[in-house]
Amino acid sequence: MTSEAQTTADEAAVSAIARRDSISVRLVAEALLGFVQPGLSTGQLLDEIGLDPACLQDPDGRMDVRDYSQLWLRLARRFDDEFFGMDPRRLRWGSFVFLSRSCIQQPTLEKALVHALSFLGLGLEDLRGKLIRSQSLAEVLLRERNPEPARAFCYFTFWMLLHGLACWLVGRRIPLLAVELRCAEPDYTDDYRVMFSDNLRFGRPSTRIIFAAEVLDLPIRRSEAELQAFLAEAPANILVRYRDHSSLASRIKQHLRSLPAERWPDSETLAQTLCISASTLRRRLAEAGQPYQAIKDGLRQEMATEWLADAAISYGEIAERLGFADVSSFYKAFRKWTGINPGHYRNLILAPARA
Repeated sequence: MTSEAQTTADEAAVSAIARRDSISVRLVAEALLGFVQPGLSTGQLLDEIGLDPACLQDPDGRMDVRDYSQLWLRLARRFDDEFFGMDPRRLRWGSFVFLSRSCIQQPTLEKALVHALSFLGLGLEDLRGKLIRSQSLAEVLLRERNPEPARAFCYFTFWMLLHGLACWLVGRRIPLLAVELRCAEPDYTDDYRVMFSDNLRFGRPSTRIIFAAEVLDLPIRRSEAELQAFLAEAPANILVRYRDHSSLASRIKQHLRSLPAERWPDSETLAQTLCISASTLRRRLAEAGQPYQAIKDGLRQEMATEWLADAAISYGEIAERLGFADVSSFYKAFRKWTGINPGHYRNLILAPARA
């Protein structure tokens, strides 16, 4: 095979691996659920806002993120509610625009998040968010009016608005160390894991996201022109731009998760597994800004945060599972990844919810 033909074959293989930016139709159905009422089925609702009801026929189907964005916008205009009818108070049309414009006036991300949570607390009745900073960790805790937990889609919609806006304000993805929810785990979580974190924990005493506190000090330097460009593409841009959307990287992470850490392959062996050349693998990962070593480190971090949430798993066992020679090496690596001590993280993640 010629080098040109090999390159073409490699590109085809990568394209086959890659999935375009899309949303599961299961989440489309979730978005419609709050607006369905007697005499107005999901199919009728889709038809009313100009989308083909046939899109819901295949439960394993996907909707292009641009179409999902149009669904969001049309529902928001039709019902004057940007929160999919999931709160007694409507989050009225234009709320996200107003919120974004006011947040760019804040000096730091910490100030912007406090402002955003105050605004959303005024707009919504059932959910009140509070930013808590504790040494090198930060969390946003949701205080809920109802004793019964909300749908997972409700919580994730709140996090998408807040986290998506926060990422844009500082111009980078803000990694979430953990996402905890009061509700039971829904049947479908794949898109949520890509958008937010693999470390999703359901049936918890409280609903919160946890991340490194250092990002709170990042400055907000967005202009009015940048805001207009951002809003022109919203919400499609916050659905995909700041999520872990590299499908090639996701495929690699899935493969690595299936193996013990000590058996993780080098890049040459990995390329063979993916049926592409090593040079194509390196180039595509470089284009995505995710070198192989960074993917491995990110996965080790995700796995570490999952296991640290289980008090029955010792630090030594976690170090061994991740392929470290000893606990000290694991401690050093975790501090490098997150800026925090594993013990501090475990103490926070296992602590009772704060008021």
